[in-house]
Amino acid sequence: MRETVAAATAAVTELVGDRAADWDRAGRLPDDVVRKLGAAGLLTGQVPEEYGGLGWTSADGGEFTAHVGSLCGSLRSVLTSQGMAAWTVERLGDPAQAAELLPRLASGDTAAMAFSEPRAGSDLSAVATTVTVDGDTVLLTGDKKWVTAADHADLILVVARMGDGGAVVVVPRNAPGVRVSRVADPLGCRAAGHAEVRLDGVRLPLDSLLGGGRQPLPLLVTTALAYGRISVAWGCVGILRACVKAAVEHALSREQFGRPLAQHQLVARHLAELWTAEQVATRVCEYASRCWDEHAADLAAAVVLAKYVGAEYAVKGAAAAVQVLASAGVRDGHVVARAYRDAKLMEIIEGSNEMCQLMLADHVLGRQ
Repeated sequence: MRETVAAATAAVTELVGDRAADWDRAGRLPDDVVRKLGAAGLLTGQVPEEYGGLGWTSADGGEFTAHVGSLCGSLRSVLTSQGMAAWTVERLGDPAQAAELLPRLASGDTAAMAFSEPRAGSDLSAVATTVTVDGDTVLLTGDKKWVTAADHADLILVVARMGDGGAVVVVPRNAPGVRVSRVADPLGCRAAGHAEVRLDGVRLPLDSLLGGGRQPLPLLVTTALAYGRISVAWGCVGILRACVKAAVEHALSREQFGRPLAQHQLVARHLAELWTAEQVATRVCEYASRCWDEHAADLAAAVVLAKYVGAEYAVKGAAAAVQVLASAGVRDGHVVARAYRDAKLMEIIEGSNEMCQLMLADHVLGRQ
């Protein structure tokens, strides 16, 4: 398995090359890059082999995610989105749906998860998008905001209200009544294809409801977000690794007052704190992935902890890297400039840092 991950890492390194800055400035990933990774199964490494996936563990997938995140935050966002969609199908779909959808997602079809709405962000109990059964079809209506990778997606998995419960609806992007509008100039992960999705009386077959629908809404949300949070956390490790590399290279090569920056104690402090941040984030992600792979009782808390710590340290670490590089690092598209913007989004998506703190507090109180 390690050989497979190493080969995947080499492949994505070659595919991205030095083009991430151009993608960031253009605000779009090339379709051929996304399709090549999808066709190779590298957007869904944890899909079981029985469905055509690579069968990676969370630990394997996490290290790969961190590497992608160190190269391009936007591409890592697409990777996370695809993995969330596949995990949701695996967990909530019936056997026929899993057999039909997972091989597609593991071989090139792309997908996005649609949660947020104009009035439903952290409080996803306020979801107003509705799905109703009409004979052997369902009717879906609503608006979704900030759907990562929607502009690249063939399928959009929509979280909707269904009676007193909820449902995840698998929606082909080209279905009548679906309108996808790109979000212009996002702060970070600019090329990830963030979009708003309008669902205007979208009629679909009844089997578009994963698992038949009518599940508790919190279950639907937490199922997908668990995968998203650990993936984002590993992506933060990648941000930090990119920042460590850039800051160290600059501090060793740049001289001021007759000696390298790295020999100035206040700069060395930044480097020490930046490396510490990367190490701490890595360890909490390794623990979360171990809990995931072992189905440990502390899994939920471990995943939230990884996301919280990873995002917080990514923001601090990216700021430290910009400080070390100074004017060299504030050029649009530079790796640490991208990291600085991308990291801030990590404190917001898949549960804001404030929400993570509340969940961790609940966990601590529940242990007393």
